[in-house]
Amino acid sequence: MKIRHAVVMLLLVATAGAAAAMGWWLNRPLSLATDPVELSIEPGSSPRDIAEAWVRAGVRTRPLALYEWFRWSGQARRIRAGSYEISAGTTPIRLLEKMVRGDETLAVVRFTEGWTFRQIRAELARAEALKPGTAAMTDEAIMQALDAPGISPEGRFYPDTYAYSKGSTDLAVLKRAWRAMQRRLDDSWRERSPDTPLRSADEALTLASIIEKETGIGTDRGLVAGVFSNRLRIGMPLQTDPTIIFGLGAAFDGNLRKRDLLSDTPYNTYTRAGLPPTPISIPGRAALLAAVHPQATRALYFVSRGDGSSEFSETLAEHNRAVNRYQRKLAIP
Repeated sequence: MKIRHAVVMLLLVATAGAAAAMGWWLNRPLSLATDPVELSIEPGSSPRDIAEAWVRAGVRTRPLALYEWFRWSGQARRIRAGSYEISAGTTPIRLLEKMVRGDETLAVVRFTEGWTFRQIRAELARAEALKPGTAAMTDEAIMQALDAPGISPEGRFYPDTYAYSKGSTDLAVLKRAWRAMQRRLDDSWRERSPDTPLRSADEALTLASIIEKETGIGTDRGLVAGVFSNRLRIGMPLQTDPTIIFGLGAAFDGNLRKRDLLSDTPYNTYTRAGLPPTPISIPGRAALLAAVHPQATRALYFVSRGDGSSEFSETLAEHNRAVNRYQRKLAIP
């Protein structure tokens, strides 16, 4: 009996000692090879795979210890896939809590109003920890992958800041921006003025893209939209330089020449009336609303004053005087 009692006591002491050691380890900051340590957990990863991946990433402990902690906690199956980052002071308890909560480390990419799709693709290529799945794809292939075959990508991605898990694909970000623009465009089109000269939401998107490029300050946006709407109603060419610049593409060197204005192309709104065949940039919400709700005006012309604002005129004579004053810097009596 004495021997049996002694064995039981030893087992109890050993168990208590192991529990104390476990408690000490769980509440002790993990040693890290670098600060911070980052890890992307792929969907379907097992708890053992995750423990080993953390050690490979730079957590200085035995992978078996991490795995046993995940398993013993009863929460191993609740660990979420995603991108995580831990820094000095993180304990095994906090590490598991972070993964169970899905407290991911996110990166962001920003699409700016007025950008072309070429600029969007360049920004995606520069984005931190974003898988370049579309790098070898044509614009047409990208739209096919977004279930929008045959649609030009220009103007179709809403300008905003998009947060994503590190290791996400650029196509996933594009899909979110595509859907965001669809929602914004649909909402704007439902709010259109009854007398709009625009015949479809796509035309509204194209006009909004031009307004975005032509507006230096927000307070002029409604009037710029009013001028273009007036011209569309009477069949007058829009005569807007940004469409020609867009049509020139990479050939544009910063200088718009007279021959560019005279060369007839689908995007030359001096030689052709109506809207160009596609948007020329990504418009923001304000430009979308201006396109469908232009400010009432009799103006048919506007010219930049050089400070971001524009001078609006009803007649060509008034416009020519404004051009002389603000562009040619001529004294006007």
